[in-house]
Amino acid sequence: MSLGYVGECRWGLLNDIRRLDKTLLTQTVQRFVALATPPSVSSAPNCPAPVFAINPAQQQQLIQKYALSENRKILALCPGAEYGEAKRWPVAHYAQVARQKISEGWQVWLLGSPKDQAVAAEINRLADNGCIDFSGKTSLTDAVDLLSLADVVVSNDSGLMHVASALNKNLMALYGSSDPNFTPPLSPKAKVIYLGLPCSPCFKRDCPLGHTRCLTDISAEQVLSKLSDF
Repeated sequence: MSLGYVGECRWGLLNDIRRLDKTLLTQTVQRFVALATPPSVSSAPNCPAPVFAINPAQQQQLIQKYALSENRKILALCPGAEYGEAKRWPVAHYAQVARQKISEGWQVWLLGSPKDQAVAAEINRLADNGCIDFSGKTSLTDAVDLLSLADVVVSNDSGLMHVASALNKNLMALYGSSDPNFTPPLSPKAKVIYLGLPCSPCFKRDCPLGHTRCLTDISAEQVLSKLSDF
C-alpha cells in the first residue's frame, strides 16, 4: 500500500489517496500522524511529544573523552540551519549571547554538522574563542548526548532544535522565515521568539527582500532577557 496526500506529482504513485485539510491539520506532525488514521476522522490527531531516552554511561564517556567540566552551567548554541540563510540568526547575535554567558561563568558549547563549521568558528572568534566548538566533530548520537547535558539551548528552527525539544531541555527557539505554528518545538519547556513581520513567514531559503529582518531584528538582549526566565 502507498498512501499520501494529493500533490507534488504523487497521484500515480498512491493507492490510498488523502486530501489535506490545512485548516484542520495545521502542524507538520499532525499531517504525518493523520496518515495513520482512517480517512474519515474529522479532527486533528493527538500527537504526544517525542522523548529521547539517554544512556548515562554514554554521557560519562563523552564527558571523559572531551574532558568536560560538570561544575559549571552549560549553554548549547545550535547556529546551523540546513534549509538556508533565512533561518539563521546572525552570528554576531549568537556571539554576544555567548560572551555574556561566559562572563557569568557558564560554559558555551557550539553544536552542528560539518556544514555549520564556518558559522560556528566565526561565532567562537567573535566570542574571543571562549566556546567549546563541537560542530562537525561528533556523530549525531554524540550530539544528542551532549545536548542532554546542557542546561539551556538556543537554536534556530533546525533538526537540533527538535532534538533539544525531545530531550525536554530549557530551549529558546528562534524563528525567521519559517512558522512556529507549523513546526513548533513539541515541549512545554520550549520558548519561541518569532517577530511575525508582515513579510513572514515566507518559507524561503534566502530573504527575497534582502534584509532578513525577521531574524536580525531579534536582538541578543531580547534572547538574554528570556534566558533569565529559565
